[in-house]
Amino acid sequence: MVNIHKVYPDGTVALRGVDFSIRRGEVVALLGENGAGKTTLMKILSGFIKPTRGKIIVDNVPVKFSSPRDALKRGIAMVHQIFTLVPNFTALENIVLGYEEPVIKPFTLLKPMNLERARREVEELMSTLGLKVPLDIPVQSLPLGQRQRVEILKALYKKARILVLDEPTTFLTPLEVEELFKFIRAFKERGNSVVFITHKIKEALAIADRIVVLRRGLVSGELEASKATPEELAVLMVGREIKLDVVLRRKTPIEYTEPVLVVRDLWVKNDLGVYAVKGVSFEVYPGEIFGIAGVEGNGQDELVESITGLRKPERGEIIVNGVRVGGSSALEFYRAGGSHIPGDRERYGLVINFTLSENALLSRQWEPAFVKGARISWSTVKDYAKKIIERFNVVATGVDATARSLSGGNRQRLLVGRELTKNARLIVAVHPTKGLDIASTMYIRELLAKARDEGKAVLLVSADLEEILQLSDRVAVMYEGRFLDVRKTDEYTLEEIGLLMGGVKPEKGATARA
Repeated sequence: MVNIHKVYPDGTVALRGVDFSIRRGEVVALLGENGAGKTTLMKILSGFIKPTRGKIIVDNVPVKFSSPRDALKRGIAMVHQIFTLVPNFTALENIVLGYEEPVIKPFTLLKPMNLERARREVEELMSTLGLKVPLDIPVQSLPLGQRQRVEILKALYKKARILVLDEPTTFLTPLEVEELFKFIRAFKERGNSVVFITHKIKEALAIADRIVVLRRGLVSGELEASKATPEELAVLMVGREIKLDVVLRRKTPIEYTEPVLVVRDLWVKNDLGVYAVKGVSFEVYPGEIFGIAGVEGNGQDELVESITGLRKPERGEIIVNGVRVGGSSALEFYRAGGSHIPGDRERYGLVINFTLSENALLSRQWEPAFVKGARISWSTVKDYAKKIIERFNVVATGVDATARSLSGGNRQRLLVGRELTKNARLIVAVHPTKGLDIASTMYIRELLAKARDEGKAVLLVSADLEEILQLSDRVAVMYEGRFLDVRKTDEYTLEEIGLLMGGVKPEKGATARA
């Protein structure tokens, strides 16, 4: 890719003349802050968008891609951070979509798909990678972690020679990450190439041969992975030094007074009618971050949805700020003093075709501060949106820009800003730094720690064990719908948490404290 520029219709300059290359049999990690242009660059390479100017050369031949299919003909496939699946199709149908093989029958105009052969090939892929998904269930009924696996399988099924992975490990277990890395190494050894977009410096150093860093639409550095250090990569990403190993847990003991959130014997079914939460009970206190650790898909989503009013529990009790909420209304949860940073921001947090002002108002449109007479006071709303943009460092062209025009990290900052500026006593934060670069990750973690220090109660649900350990005062490990253990963070060992996440209650006596 030579001198790639990209300017969007709204005037946003995403790329300012980027040169990027990848060789056969190489893994290149692409690092950079959110909005640096990483995904835009790779969408150009994979045919999803066209560059404003610049050229692409594949196998010494200049090419122009009008669509992803053109790129796939050249062996280039991309797995996106934001899923591109058809919700009501099964996992198998999504994987083979666009590459269906018909069953040939004489004198038949309509040829049904040969899904059985496709199933065998996909099952072989799943066995090789260790990325198991139920193939016959609509993807809209699958948890986020399994949808991510479907996306990876979808790209691999197309037999790509150049595979672009945009934050592929976000919802994978450590074992699955290792299995994915094994595949990438084997894929590379067969002469194929991988572009690995990640905000996790450790992953880049572990899997890449070469690391390219983007900042503000330009290449700020390029290093051999074997010679790079986490500190110099962080400086290249953000232009300044960042402390990577800060512990944000409380420095003073928690005063256990009246809890802000009480959950008692909660039972919740998932979309398939099966119990995903099985008799869970716990409390969250003022000035505390209560972390829930666990592999994605063990009931965390259903638990949070019931607390925040998105899913009605079968039985049990939820009390927010002394008010019993029934799990049937998000408005009920908000009015009781709760705020919610959802794990799937595009589905539950933002309307991406709405402006930043409109998104800032979502879930607050009933509050007197934003209403004048019987109408919404849009001048007040725009002033409020401007304050969110300034305070939470949202990079945007203005309050009238759409959320669609923002990078993933800036969408998250907008969402977090809206939820943290509410007059709420309880903050429910689900994967709050999912897919974010290190600067955005540390910024949002520090905001949550500050909210805790101000006396708010925080329920933190994350598949990122590092995040749980860095922030939480107490940690519950959730497995198959139940809490296997709840302790103060310092009372766990890393080995114990790892075993509990896999459903194994370890013996006492491990030595490496979390």
